Amino acid sequence: MRSIQRTIQRSATALFLTSNLWAISAGVAADVGWPEKEDLTLGFIKLTDMAPLAIAYEKRFFEDEGLYVTLEPQANWRVLLDGVIDGRLDGAHMLAGQPLAATIGYGTSAHIVTPLSLDLNGNAITVSNDVWEMMRPNIPQQDGRVLRPVSAQALKPVIESYHAQGNPFNMGMVFPVSTHNYELRYWLAAGGIHPGYYAPQRGDTSGTLEADVMISVTPPPQMPATMDAGTIKGYSVGEPWNQQAIYRDIGVPVITDYEIWQNNPEKVLGMTQAFIEENPNTSIRLVKALLRAGKWLDENNNANREEAARILSRSHYVGADYDVIANSMTGTFEYEKGEVLPVPDFNVFFRNHATFPYYSDAVWFLTQMRRWGQIAEPKNDDWYHQTAASVYRPDIYQLAAEELIAEGKMTAADFPDFASEDGYRPVQTEFLDGIPYDGRQPNAYLQSLTIGLKDKNP
Repeated sequence: MRSIQRTIQRSATALFLTSNLWAISAGVAADVGWPEKEDLTLGFIKLTDMAPLAIAYEKRFFEDEGLYVTLEPQANWRVLLDGVIDGRLDGAHMLAGQPLAATIGYGTSAHIVTPLSLDLNGNAITVSNDVWEMMRPNIPQQDGRVLRPVSAQALKPVIESYHAQGNPFNMGMVFPVSTHNYELRYWLAAGGIHPGYYAPQRGDTSGTLEADVMISVTPPPQMPATMDAGTIKGYSVGEPWNQQAIYRDIGVPVITDYEIWQNNPEKVLGMTQAFIEENPNTSIRLVKALLRAGKWLDENNNANREEAARILSRSHYVGADYDVIANSMTGTFEYEKGEVLPVPDFNVFFRNHATFPYYSDAVWFLTQMRRWGQIAEPKNDDWYHQTAASVYRPDIYQLAAEELIAEGKMTAADFPDFASEDGYRPVQTEFLDGIPYDGRQPNAYLQSLTIGLKDKNP
């Protein structure tokens, strides 16, 4: 059915383009140029924040750009990355750290770039019911309600009790260079818990050197079942897999990433540098379609989120129950069973310039790679800035944005002021531990963090 629908949609779009081709003597379409490659395959992982891809497909924003897109779910982030590198996928819904890690040669080596950030926030940290019951007496409360955000200090005595019994304390995250890994490590370290180091120069990529908590990789859809089996005692993941723990009554989301770092970058559109060089018009048009999808998801104070949650609940996309997806997608978040709180910015797809590929976002991920040893040696500030600029491509973003403005589909107010934008956010202070982050001074930032590598290796 999907292939038949795609054929009909493609024929209708082709007829429109043919009938109007000679009428276009100037204007946006002629300026950008027709796509060099119109049939695209984009990969994604079954998470709520793949929404821009689903919406761009369902609302025919891809077709408006002359693109005929197939969306393919991938088994895990490794398979997805390999698919982009070997050309099986033309692009993908990708972890923000993946293009950076591949470009610097950590884990694999390939020049991956991103012209678009897909969203802000969207993750949480969940622990099993038994761990939560052990944590709860250590958490400040008022009128029987937990005071939030919850510090990892409440988890520290739980971990110590495990160690006293000779047992490790295991937690899961989705990929070594994922936001989830760095957010989990940030939360633990802010609470005085050492999450461990990587030491690739010694052949150790486990990330568990000197660790109080053993953190390992688990694919997102498998998180709840892995925790239920007792293999891990908690995890850091995107939605709907934290709300799924509540739905199945097997765990409790402790803290959202919005509470760890307000409006933190999350997923990006990842493509190879070679693809962009060979298909510049296609790349711009792909960004245009996804920008429109992001705006649709956020416009009118999230008025379209219920429809989006129903679309995402389809088996081809996320495939979780609508109620589970809507728990976070529609502006609320359920912590303890029945404790549903308003969190309107749990998922942000467009507002707050969520889509702009800021160099400072890239630099933060690179500092975390160095903090935990994935970058094996200290680097000077220029290295961070040059690496960020080789991966994040605001130039492509700007071309796409300006075309949408010229078409009347968006306004200049929807985007940063391109005349003055340098790619670095102002100093950010909205972190759980209150430590400010200035992307222009990565080494000074690393020095300000109590736990983590600075100028020495483990």
